[in-house]
Amino acid sequence: MKVHVETLSPIERKLSIEVEPDQVAAELGRAYHALGERVRLPGFRPGKVPRRILEQRFRGEVEDDVARRLVEKSYLSAISEHGVEAVGEPQVTGAQLVLDAPFAFQATVEVRPEVAPKDYAGLPLKRLSPKVEEAQVETRLEELRQRLGRLEPVEGRTTAELSDFAVVDYQGTVDGKPFDGGSGEGVTVEVAKGEVTQGNVEALVGLEVGQTREASATFPKGHPQAGKTATFRFTLKGLKRQIVPPLDDELAREVAGGPTLEALRNRIRTDLLASAKAEASRTERDQLVNALIERNPFAVPKAMVERGLEAMLEGALRSLARGGVDPRTLNLDFDALRAEMRPRAEREVKGALLLEAIAAKEGLTVEPSEVDARIEQLAKEAEQPVSQVRKAFKDANQRRSLELRIREEKTVEFLRSRAKDET
Repeated sequence: MKVHVETLSPIERKLSIEVEPDQVAAELGRAYHALGERVRLPGFRPGKVPRRILEQRFRGEVEDDVARRLVEKSYLSAISEHGVEAVGEPQVTGAQLVLDAPFAFQATVEVRPEVAPKDYAGLPLKRLSPKVEEAQVETRLEELRQRLGRLEPVEGRTTAELSDFAVVDYQGTVDGKPFDGGSGEGVTVEVAKGEVTQGNVEALVGLEVGQTREASATFPKGHPQAGKTATFRFTLKGLKRQIVPPLDDELAREVAGGPTLEALRNRIRTDLLASAKAEASRTERDQLVNALIERNPFAVPKAMVERGLEAMLEGALRSLARGGVDPRTLNLDFDALRAEMRPRAEREVKGALLLEAIAAKEGLTVEPSEVDARIEQLAKEAEQPVSQVRKAFKDANQRRSLELRIREEKTVEFLRSRAKDET
C-alpha cells in the first residue's frame, strides 16, 4: 500500500492512498467466496455456484462492498502507520474499483492540532474571596420551612385574598378556540402576583367561592403557544391557606435529622460556602482560560467543537430532567441552542487543549493514590459507600476520565499560583 500525507492546514490532512491490484483481487476473491457460501440459486448446490455466475448477478453489489472495506481498512492502517491523529470522519473522494488496477482514493480528515503553549506565566487574574452572609442562611432556612408547609381549607371566609391558594376549574382559549392543555378541573393555583401560565392568578383577589372571572396571559418563549395571548375563565371552587412550621429544633430534625436549629444553620452555612467557593473557582478558571486563549490563538477542528457542543447540550438537558422538567415539553429550538452554545464550546475545546499541553510541558501528573482519594471524596459528597463509588470507577475509561479531570485541576492551580493579581 502506498500512502502520501499532505498538510492542508494545521488541523487538516489529505491522505492519498493506493492499494495494490493483488490485494484488491484477494479482497474480491474473499467476497465472492463468502457470497457463494450463503447464496442459493436454482440448479446449483449450496457453496457450488461458479464465480462467473455470481459476477453476472451480483458484481455491482460485491464491488461496492469491497470498495467500502478497502477504504476502511487501508485508511485506518494509513493513519496508524503515519501517526495522523484524526478527530473526525474522513471525506473520501475517488474510491472507484477497477479490475486489475490499483485501488486509489483520497481521504481528507481533521486532525488534533499541535499546541505549543507560551506566555502562560503571569496571566491576569481577579482573585475572588467567597463568603456567606447570614441573610443567605436565613433565606435558605425560610425556603426549607416553606417547602414543609401544608395546605388547609380556609375557614370563616369565602373571598379570595392575596397569598391564598385557590382551587379552580378553568377553560382557556386562544383566538376564541380551545387549545391542548388549556383546561382543568380542581386545579390549585396561588392568588399572587406573577404569570398566570406559572400558576399565579392575582385576578382572583376579591372573587367569591362559586363565582367566575376571566384573566389573560401571553405565553412565554419555549411554550407551544409562545407569543400568543390566551383568555382563561376561572371558576373558584374553594380556598386554602398554607400552614408552615416554626423555625425550631423540630424543623431541624425533620429536614436534616437534627439535632438543633443552630446545627442546621451551621450545615446550611457550610453548604453555601462550599457552593460559593466552587463558583469562585469556576470563575477564576474561566478568567485564566480566556487569557490563555488570547495569548495562544490557534484553530480547532470543527469535529472537536461539535463533540463538545453535543456534550454541553446533553448536560443541559440532563440538568433540566434532574430539576423535574421534561425537555420534550418545552418545544426547544435545538438549532438556536447549538448556535448560542457553539462559541462557548469552541472556547472550552481550546482551553482543554491548552491546559493539557501545559500539563505535559510542566510534567504535571496524577498518582493512583490521588485518584483513589478523589473517589473517596466523591463518595463522601454523595453520601454513598466508598465501595459502591469505587466500583463505578473500575472501568478503565471512567478512571482515566477522572484522572484527566484531576490533572486539569492541577494545571489550573499551577496557573493560578503564577497569575498576576488584578484589582
